[in-house]
Amino acid sequence: MHPTQRPIQGITLKKVTITDVAQHAGVSVTTVSMVLGNKGRISPDTIEKVNHAVTALGYIRNRAAANLRSNSSEIIGLILKDISDPYYAQVAAGLCEETEKQGYMVFLTQSSDESQFEQCVLTMARQGVGGIAFCPANENQQVNVEALHAHNLPVVCISRASVNQHIDYVGPDNASAAKMATEHLINQGHRRIGYVGGKSSSLCRAERVGGYCSTLMQFGLPFKPEWVVECDAGQAPAASAVETLLANHPQVTAILCHYSSTAVGAVQGVHRLGRTVGSDNIFNKQIAIVGFDAVQDAELTEPPITFVNSDAREIGRQAARRLIEQFETSDPIARKVIVAPTMINANVS
Repeated sequence: MHPTQRPIQGITLKKVTITDVAQHAGVSVTTVSMVLGNKGRISPDTIEKVNHAVTALGYIRNRAAANLRSNSSEIIGLILKDISDPYYAQVAAGLCEETEKQGYMVFLTQSSDESQFEQCVLTMARQGVGGIAFCPANENQQVNVEALHAHNLPVVCISRASVNQHIDYVGPDNASAAKMATEHLINQGHRRIGYVGGKSSSLCRAERVGGYCSTLMQFGLPFKPEWVVECDAGQAPAASAVETLLANHPQVTAILCHYSSTAVGAVQGVHRLGRTVGSDNIFNKQIAIVGFDAVQDAELTEPPITFVNSDAREIGRQAARRLIEQFETSDPIARKVIVAPTMINANVS
């Protein structure tokens, strides 16, 4: 046993250093460093000696320091707006799946405002991450591109709406998703369609409302600003907003819902007025509901809600692929990767 490892009761053992490994193997510190970094031309016998010394002494390599020296890393940083949000949880799951396939680990943190975001970036850079994928703290966040590039790290922005044209971006096609949802309702015979949820400051909402509005115009249908209602995320605000919308505008027969929670809450709002959720609008009793970005809770509604889904897990996978791709190239041109929407439960409104 190496003297630095001799157990002495009540005394903390000395940390094994790269110098200890070199002495045990009978080689120079530089040689040990080259073997550990898989660099240079080292004979198989020398590599075996170093590896044997590492095992015998229990040497633990300082990965962060090695990353900084070699300008490479096995760690990818991920900054989420809200770890508890089901959408961002799916993004994280997809990113982790893809990075683990390619031999990387994820350093995850949360940032709910711009100042906290900058601190997260700085901390990750100091920890020697190889690149950073991030979700903006809000859709209007001004990303300091120069500050990000100053850390000499590949960066990918994951967002529900495009926020900056100068960095790589992975996200959904909100306008196409809204177009798909609106066409689905029109094909079912609906001509008076409302939109509930989100805030006017949301870029994601603006893109979706734009797709909804342009589709109505394409089919020669009315777009009524009073049928487009803001409300906070959550089932309770949605239930109240839908109840008010239908009470004031009973001619509305279908509603697009900005969040999955809005869609679930809309069901309760419809029921409060003695109406039901469904596709039969002949007698103006049933209201069709289509939501965006389905989550598991939405599966419990009766009847099941139709959703146009931008696969958050796939968005995470695509972000990981783009980030790893940046490790291997020096392409300075920012790329945009858009994940196409799909419709689920489309057989039932």
